[in-house]
Amino acid sequence: MLIIGYSSRNIACSASKAGYNVYAIDAFCDKDLQENTVDSRALLTCEGIDIKNIDRKVIIELIDSFDAFPDAIVLGSGFEELDLSGLSCRTLNNAPAVMKQVSDKSSFAKEMESMGIPHPVSGIVDEAEDIGYPLMVKPKCAGGGRLNRVVQNESELNTALEELLLMDPTLELADIMVQEFLSGFPASVSLIANGTNSVPLAANEQLIGVPWLSSLPFSYCGNITPYRTPYTGQMYEISEKLAENFGLVGSNGVDFLLTDKGPFVIELNARFQGSLDSVEMATGINLFDMHVKSFDGILPTGTPDILKYAIRAVMYADRAVSINEPICEKIKDMSIADIPTTGYDALPDDPLTSILCSGGTREDVMGKTLEMRSILKDIFK
Repeated sequence: MLIIGYSSRNIACSASKAGYNVYAIDAFCDKDLQENTVDSRALLTCEGIDIKNIDRKVIIELIDSFDAFPDAIVLGSGFEELDLSGLSCRTLNNAPAVMKQVSDKSSFAKEMESMGIPHPVSGIVDEAEDIGYPLMVKPKCAGGGRLNRVVQNESELNTALEELLLMDPTLELADIMVQEFLSGFPASVSLIANGTNSVPLAANEQLIGVPWLSSLPFSYCGNITPYRTPYTGQMYEISEKLAENFGLVGSNGVDFLLTDKGPFVIELNARFQGSLDSVEMATGINLFDMHVKSFDGILPTGTPDILKYAIRAVMYADRAVSINEPICEKIKDMSIADIPTTGYDALPDDPLTSILCSGGTREDVMGKTLEMRSILKDIFK
């Protein structure tokens, strides 16, 4: 099994636990990814490579560099729209056309409107006045929330646009959208689908812009599973409706914002999500095994029981950090994932590692995570 993704450690580890011989092409090649794969290739070692606009030829060359050809390929974040048709193996993902449809936040917003599903009013930059301030400004196709900005007026909008275009030179004004800003609690639903039917697996709390994990106000900082909310049934129903509408297959996730008017759909991740770790820990299931079976039409009989609370908390660098041997020695036995290797240089706001904890209550796992964060902060300083 070959996993290709910007950060694919969680998928590779799940595949390894499911019994597969796993190979990976990944931007980081963290220690725990290497420990759970037969072999791996680090994208960032390729001179001049641009992850966002990677050439199919580069990926094919990396695939050919392994000593075995995969029986199947799974595409993770950043590579969902990569067209690998023509290879003599299965690609266990939603079709590139589906990925293109759901990944463009602008066209996705129009689809939500046509389906009558609550979604923030969205449009192009020129429609800002019509939508009304405050507004969320974001790239149409970027993920992770790192470039998202909230603006209160036209002056702040112009400043945000200049900042985004400077931060990502590949962006053009046409690649940026504006969206009605809503207040609420971020959540997600993980589900498994087979193209016709789907089964919700868990509702998750999303950790977005958590100050003690990241200085970026809308960065993805992980998940807590489960999320206990009166809206769970409604979120499950909407997620199943979306899976049927788009003909989704495999592991998929729907991001929500829970407002005083109910749940609003923010986006659809038609691929493995960052919540994989917390869902597996909380339920005891193997999500990769379910993912593979779903492509043969096989779905679980129902939503799995929640056995405990689980968290994945993504910790970002608050200053430039160079990972050396003493740091690696100190963190090697800690309850973390995405374990950086010696020589990894993190700039401010780059991801450092992920804290994994489980317990009987949300308070329990948050307490353990905060304690671990304090220890790691001292190690990484």
